[in-house]
Amino acid sequence: MKVLLFGATGMVGQGVLRECLLDPRVETVLSVGRSATGQHHPKLHEVVRGNLADLAALEDQLRGYDACFFCLGVSSAGLSEGAYRHVTYDLTVSVGRTLAGLDPGMTFIYVSGAGTDSTERGRTMWARVKGQTENALLRLPFKAAYMFRPGIIRPMHGARSKTRSYRVLYAALEPFVFLLALVAPNSITTTERMGRAMIHAAQAGAPTVRLGTREINALAR
Repeated sequence: MKVLLFGATGMVGQGVLRECLLDPRVETVLSVGRSATGQHHPKLHEVVRGNLADLAALEDQLRGYDACFFCLGVSSAGLSEGAYRHVTYDLTVSVGRTLAGLDPGMTFIYVSGAGTDSTERGRTMWARVKGQTENALLRLPFKAAYMFRPGIIRPMHGARSKTRSYRVLYAALEPFVFLLALVAPNSITTTERMGRAMIHAAQAGAPTVRLGTREINALAR
């Protein structure tokens, strides 16, 4: 399987990249992002591009992939709805439309979030925009598309957020998260499980197009 990976330098993307490089089912990974991963591996190829909304010049390089794992995202904290929508909806759907036109046989997997509002009419801004993004992606003519909706994600194997405040928060909450994982395992997933579940969904499918933490963990197993 050949995989396109957007957002490989973020916390989730780092975990997904690790699992792709370890998994024998994945033949090659093309990381597309605004910055390089800093990793070197025979399977890994990279394209660094400042404007990910315009992929016209890269179309020849993006053909022939079996799956796209879209892990690129931004926190809504401090952003207006327009600014958040530009990154979350406009960029994601633009990439999706480009890839669907190049390879409609591709499986597209999008990292959304628990609490996403599929009705697009809720009060919570980020949930409403995420819902609009999911619905737009599901309308594209991919072979399959899956919306991953994790809640708490525990970083594993050195994966870390690019946002300093998040790194501090994860460090402070680690003891609590560890205990919660023991007593309520389906309330938490990990960066490792996210990667394994994406690979499984791309290769063998998933039972539903919207997957919460429980379903993600089940696929990872």
